Amino acid sequence: MDYKNAGVDIEAGYLSVELMKKYVKETMRPEVLGSLGGFSGAFSLSAIKNMEKPALVSGTDGVGTKIKLAFIMDRHDTVGIDCVAMCVNDIACAGGEPLFFLDYIACGKNYPEKIASIVKGVAEGCKQSGAALIGGETAEHPGLMPEEEYDLAGFAVGVVDEKNLITGETIKPGDVLVGIASSGVHSNGFSLIRKVFDMTKESLDTYYDELGATLGETLLTPTRIYVKALKSIKEAGVTVKGCSHITGGGFYENIPRMLPEGVRAVIEKNSYPVPAIFELMQKKGNLEEKMMYNTYNMGLGMVLALDPANVDKAIAAIEAAGEKAYVAGRVEAGEKGVAIC
Repeated sequence: MDYKNAGVDIEAGYLSVELMKKYVKETMRPEVLGSLGGFSGAFSLSAIKNMEKPALVSGTDGVGTKIKLAFIMDRHDTVGIDCVAMCVNDIACAGGEPLFFLDYIACGKNYPEKIASIVKGVAEGCKQSGAALIGGETAEHPGLMPEEEYDLAGFAVGVVDEKNLITGETIKPGDVLVGIASSGVHSNGFSLIRKVFDMTKESLDTYYDELGATLGETLLTPTRIYVKALKSIKEAGVTVKGCSHITGGGFYENIPRMLPEGVRAVIEKNSYPVPAIFELMQKKGNLEEKMMYNTYNMGLGMVLALDPANVDKAIAAIEAAGEKAYVAGRVEAGEKGVAIC
């Protein structure tokens, strides 16, 4: 009897590390100290010494049951982008710059090529956000997880000068809400999606004219990463008063998180295009509209609160970063919450 016979293949672990190294190297920043494979990741703070009052901001998250689609389609190079996005977008919401990222992959059995494909996606997400992938862990759990399955989670650390923290404290009636377009469902609400659609290879390979793609391709589209858009706004000299990352809980849960007491957000649902996947899902599942807005991003991955005088400049900065933006609503006096009209 040895460890391999017990279900843990140490040699496969070594091979996974070798296969992923080329992807990890592409994410390096000058502040990274040491090399891949140590017991911890080291990151120099010398680059932030010019900040008046630097503050660390962090985020941790996973991909959720969206991973089930990756299993069925046997495509594993996009869920890593989702994992990074869910963490770094939260950091960007606070006005922070992501510095580094670590991933954790738990699997029933270590298939080195599959693990390398997952990490390839993680590295791509890190490149999109400017974060260094400085470490991670791949753990085999024989007997706990099926051999073909895995779970993926991550953790990111960023930095922001305290004076640039986005807190929502100064939001007031008359401010404008600008939404940044999502790429689709992102990484939330897949437990419901898996009830609305048959989760079979045949179903996911079905092409829909209204989607312009197969169902599986549409649903596996990675979460947009908004770090560059927020950075572009800052570089344009625009102050973002409040920022909401529209994740689980949709509009009704996430937008109030940026609001102070005494104001409410009004979203005009016809002010921007809703991706076809949401309309298809609502029709096929006979889902109530309110529940859709209480679960999904409905086409807006982030919502920003801005002074009216800064709206045009902010939208131009967002679009210069490669994203689409829309005036999606306004802030009014009233009980804290969201109205969708």
